[in-house]
Amino acid sequence: MKIAIIGAGAIGSVVAAYLTKAGEDVTLVARDPERVRVLNASGLTVIGARGRETIKVRALTGLDQEYDLVIFATKTQDLEDAYQYNNKFLDNGIILSSQNGVQADSILGIHIEKERLLSSIVMFGATYCEPGKVTFNFEGDWIIGKPYGPVDAQTHAVADVLRKAFPVTVSTNIAGMKWTKLFVNFNNCLPALLGKSMQETFADMDFCRLSVRLLKEGAAIVQQAKVDLVSLPAFPVERVYGMASMPEEQAAAILNKTLTSLSKEPVYGSILQSIKRGRTSEIDFINGEVVALAKQMRTSAVLNEKIVDLVHEVERTGIYLSPKALKESF
Repeated sequence: MKIAIIGAGAIGSVVAAYLTKAGEDVTLVARDPERVRVLNASGLTVIGARGRETIKVRALTGLDQEYDLVIFATKTQDLEDAYQYNNKFLDNGIILSSQNGVQADSILGIHIEKERLLSSIVMFGATYCEPGKVTFNFEGDWIIGKPYGPVDAQTHAVADVLRKAFPVTVSTNIAGMKWTKLFVNFNNCLPALLGKSMQETFADMDFCRLSVRLLKEGAAIVQQAKVDLVSLPAFPVERVYGMASMPEEQAAAILNKTLTSLSKEPVYGSILQSIKRGRTSEIDFINGEVVALAKQMRTSAVLNEKIVDLVHEVERTGIYLSPKALKESF
C-alpha cells in the first residue's frame, strides 16, 4: 500500500518511522514547512521503548496524490482542518482515524463514504520532543475496526500492514472500545494543568484522589446514559467500574502505582503536549465528552466541567497552576 500519515506529532511520527522501517511506502504530512524541511534533511529520531534510531522518512506539507491508505494522526480538534486542507486527494482509498475520544468518525463520516472509513484506538504511548525527534514511551496494541459496518476483508488487509510494525487487534465493536479508551485518557487533564509529567503529577496522592473523583463522576454519567463500554485487550471494562466503585483511597493507590511507572522517560499526556506547542487541546473530546453527555441528560458533571474550564484557561494564558492552587480549586 501507498500510505500517507496526516499529522507529524507524537503518534504520527512514531507510526511513520516504524512503518517506513518495516518497508512500507510512507509519506508523512505536516503543515509546518520547517518541520518538513527537518524531516527530509535529517530523518526521524525515535528514542525509548525500542532503543534509539534515526529513520529516513518522506515528508510533505500536504497530500500530493491519492494514497491507498490515509491515516489521520492529528488531534480531534484539528481533524476538520486537516481534511479540508488535503481533501483534493481524499476521494478514494481507505481512511483510518486514530484520535482519542469518540467524535473522530462522526467528523470524518460527514465527508468520507462510510464503507471507506476505518477507526482505530492507539494504546502505545509517545511524546513529541521537537521537529524530527520523538520519544516512544511504551508499547501497546493498535486496535482497528469499522465504525459503520461489520469488519471486512479491507479491515484485515489494513491490519496486516500495520502489524508489520505494531501489535494489532481487530475489533468488532470499535465504538464501545472508544468509550472505554476515553477513561484511559481521563488522567491526562491533571498533568496539563500543572505542566508536569504523568509520573511527577501522580506521585502526589492528592492528585490521585482527584483523578479518582473525576473517574467516579464520569463513570456514573456514562452508566446513567446507558453507554455500552467494551473491554480493550489490556484494559477490561471491569477496571473502569471497579475503580469507580471501590473506596477512594484504594483506587488512588492503584493510580499512584500505575501512573508513576508508565515509562522510564517522562510521559506528558496528549493534552499537555498540545498546550506546550501553543495549540488548543483535546480536553473537550475527553473529559468534556462526559460534560456534554451530562448536559444532554439535563444533569451535570461538576468536577469534570471545572477541569475542562481550567484546562481552557491554561490554554489561553499559557500559565500552569501550582500544585497548591489546583488543590485549593477543589
